[in-house]
Amino acid sequence: MSIMHPFHLVNKSPWPLTGSVATLTFMVNMINIMHFSSFNMLLISIIIIILTMYQWWRDICRESTFQGNHTFMVLNNMKWGMILFILSEIFFFVSFFWAFFHSMLSPNIEIGSMWPPEKIQSFNPFSIPLLNTTILLSSGITITWSHHSIINNNFKEAFKSLSLTILLGLIFTMLQGWEYNQAPFTISDSIYGSTFFMSTGFHGLHVIIGSSFLTMILIRLNLNHFSNSHHFGFEAAAWYWHFVDIVWLFLYTFVYWWSY
Repeated sequence: MSIMHPFHLVNKSPWPLTGSVATLTFMVNMINIMHFSSFNMLLISIIIIILTMYQWWRDICRESTFQGNHTFMVLNNMKWGMILFILSEIFFFVSFFWAFFHSMLSPNIEIGSMWPPEKIQSFNPFSIPLLNTTILLSSGITITWSHHSIINNNFKEAFKSLSLTILLGLIFTMLQGWEYNQAPFTISDSIYGSTFFMSTGFHGLHVIIGSSFLTMILIRLNLNHFSNSHHFGFEAAAWYWHFVDIVWLFLYTFVYWWSY
């Protein structure tokens, strides 16, 4: 017996389970790489992650675009869910900043009672970090441009500006990878190295995740899945991207510039 209501009760799905298995496998593989230089499970974990992402996104696109299950009441609940998710991510980074400020404002004697610690050569904030800041701020402009283009039914312009956003995200990731490769210190070099690589590294991971979200939105935009009044998938990805931008501003100001 079917009951008419404005809510969407999702069908049973195996993808949360396969995603959990893939994440566990990937984590164990990373431990093997760090301790034993073993890459045995890397390929299978990446394959499971990619397949899970593809099929989960496929199901969501199907239920929203073709089955019409994402009503305005459902979308309102999804917006609150996304807001709470971003809030949880904010507190995730708060923990890193807490550790950073605790050690920076009151450095103990084991690290020479100074910040950065003795013999640690920090990055020049006016080199690659400043370039990356410019790139991320520019990407915030281009994704806003894309959003306004969708609202104005200019989907060709939206596609161009969203493509530019993804390109800027990829450039940021490559520059950060190059910066890590040139780093004069490692994650094991005192609390400075630990807080630096944990905070900037997890931010880099969020940029990669955000870029994959935006790539999926670009594909959906090309398939005409959005309208000027019904495009929450794009809005959610844009909110996440703006969050990534704002976190980087704090990282650049305190971790790079203030610590220099």
